[in-house]
Amino acid sequence: MRRMSESLRARIEQYYATVPLLFADAEEFGPLRLFVRKGPGAPYYGGPSHAQPTAEGGAAVTAADIAQVRARQRELGVPEAFEWLAEQAPTLRARIEAAGLPVAERPLMALDPDHPVGPQPLPGGVTLRVVTADDPALPAVLALPRLAFAEEGTTVGLAGRKELSVVAEELTEDGTVQTIRPTLRCGHKTLIAALAADGTPLAAGHYHPADGTTEIGGVGTLPTARREGLAAAVTAALVTHARDNGVGTVFLAYAEDTVARIYSRLGFRPAGSTLLIANQPARS
Repeated sequence: MRRMSESLRARIEQYYATVPLLFADAEEFGPLRLFVRKGPGAPYYGGPSHAQPTAEGGAAVTAADIAQVRARQRELGVPEAFEWLAEQAPTLRARIEAAGLPVAERPLMALDPDHPVGPQPLPGGVTLRVVTADDPALPAVLALPRLAFAEEGTTVGLAGRKELSVVAEELTEDGTVQTIRPTLRCGHKTLIAALAADGTPLAAGHYHPADGTTEIGGVGTLPTARREGLAAAVTAALVTHARDNGVGTVFLAYAEDTVARIYSRLGFRPAGSTLLIANQPARS
């Protein structure tokens, strides 16, 4: 794994410390910081509560600190979720695992600020669109990742438009769609989708900007629409949109090498990794 530069590391550390504050309050537990959701709905990080080391205290985390955070998470009724930049706190993994929590690694990739990323080819009839708070496609766009990530890999899968419609209705009824609308209106989150001619979203992704840096996340394709270059097209559109709106540093995490190859073709290069609790909820 290629080590990231000190400047990139500093920007990503700052990003991880800043973006959750758009959605959550921070509670300090010694060298650990716990983000607690201000209101209903899923924040940027998976689950309503998420912990990470402070910039100064990663190496000083003790078993007692970890136990305090976990107790607070149980009190809140949220997942015992931790996530941190591996190079920021190189000894934290052993301490987390000693506490009985399994740790997984997610490699990071970053894009050189000067590397051009142009539009990618799309299948006939498919268009790209920034999805606004009042877009009629919003419920289906928010439903898409659930289906995309339930069937891992890049091979053509089974879930299609029927399943997408069912999940979209569920997210509308449980209030998820309504919760996301203010985040889109104020610009904290940008959604871009590739849509079929009838308006059905076939692929989508998002980014949350903060101080000129952003992580691209949630890029997924409807399983029946895979192998059409849609994920690459959505990722390239997110990069372009972010850059056009003042973002200079763009990075992302991936879980599978097959997905990494898509990002590599766009110019993303390995840059360290994040560590997180295995099977904790994905970032929303």
